[in-house]
Amino acid sequence: MTIPKSIQPKLAVVMALLTTITSLLATSCTDPKTSGTGGTTPTSTSATSGGDSQGLKIGSLLSNTGDLASIAQPLPLAVKMAVETVNGCGGINGAPVSLVSEDDQSDPSAGTAAMTKLTEVDKVAGVVGAFGSGISTAAASVAAKNKVMIISPGSTSPVFTERSKKGEYQGYWARTAPPDTYQAQAMAQLAIKRGFKRVATIAINNDYGVGFEQQFVTAFKKLGGTVTNEAKPTRYDAKGTTFSSEVKAAFEGKPQAVAALVYPDTGSILLKDAYEQGLSKGVTIMLPDGAYSPKFPDQVGKSADGKFIIDGAIGTVPGAHGKALEDFNKKWATTGKPLTAYLQHTWDATALIMLAAQSAKTNTGAGIASKIREVAGGLGEEVSDLCQAITLLKAGKKINYQGASGNVDIDAQGDVVGTYDIWQVQPDGTLKTIDQVNIQAAGAVPKVEATPVVKPVPSTPTKQG
Repeated sequence: MTIPKSIQPKLAVVMALLTTITSLLATSCTDPKTSGTGGTTPTSTSATSGGDSQGLKIGSLLSNTGDLASIAQPLPLAVKMAVETVNGCGGINGAPVSLVSEDDQSDPSAGTAAMTKLTEVDKVAGVVGAFGSGISTAAASVAAKNKVMIISPGSTSPVFTERSKKGEYQGYWARTAPPDTYQAQAMAQLAIKRGFKRVATIAINNDYGVGFEQQFVTAFKKLGGTVTNEAKPTRYDAKGTTFSSEVKAAFEGKPQAVAALVYPDTGSILLKDAYEQGLSKGVTIMLPDGAYSPKFPDQVGKSADGKFIIDGAIGTVPGAHGKALEDFNKKWATTGKPLTAYLQHTWDATALIMLAAQSAKTNTGAGIASKIREVAGGLGEEVSDLCQAITLLKAGKKINYQGASGNVDIDAQGDVVGTYDIWQVQPDGTLKTIDQVNIQAAGAVPKVEATPVVKPVPSTPTKQG
């Protein structure tokens, strides 16, 4: 249809008016202040990763499912408790803290995908996680790339120390659980104390298992022990389902004890296999924190006479002996859930991210990274209560946070030093703490460097987003 020339100018005016009205309506419908799907959505196309100015947003990346679930399932609740505690006393930088939780499925690939979502889609400034070292290896690289602070409550592989020394993480990595450099020494001391001179190792073939194994061999030999399979270490596939040949290889050298550096699901199959082959009779099983789960004895199973197969097994686990421990335990008791390992380390990791953001007066990953060591172990006032700590920071004072797991004094590589509890599987299948090893008191801890070996991030970074 042809429009007469006399009408065309008027039509042009009407069309322009309609375009303007449509634009205004579209703007009002997409106003970020209106209710939507929840969370904070960046409203600027220039928003970058590492947080924004919409309030502090943090994430958790923990193992709700998979091989580590029997240990890590309670940990997200500790993160939530810390966030709720802080929000109850005013939040961070004048606004409530928001939390996005992800399940890494105890798998590095799933963990990488979840971490990428947290940093690039959710735009978090800090992440509590991961738990497994293999997952944190991938997640830490994603965090550094996106300038997001990541603090693990349970990844203990020595690999992170070495990579931090090389500057790979640019100061965006830390952990509240001490590295296996120290736990391996604790286990070696335990073996010598028990009179073991010949010990074999069998390890899950990932950063955690292999790193622990190598450190244990070095520590045990220094104390005069012999590792029967040192020349040919026994390692098993993290995704395997049968381990008959690996078990035979580990036990064939007639060791007095076997250090089984395992995760619960696969480790239970392995130890049951050793029992059924008659290889573990008269041999003490030594276990690490990776197997410290109340469910583990049941997973391994019972003998024909109804006794737990791993009755009497001994192990090590990072202990929790911080000034905030009693208060945390009281808070946790209100959940009605059992108090398990790494809950305190998870609480402290969450606390440090929030306190560092308040200290930096900015809700960005760069801001958190610039203040993390200062609030964790600086020269400020010692404080263990989160609300009190925030009050001091708001007043412009410096703090030295004393956590539930320990003093959480983070060094230049993102490491902390802690004590280790010695535990034993009881006849009824429970896990009982029977002793403690203080690596620092034993003089086995290297001197902490006074300054970071990586390039420091700016102390007052520009807000992003």
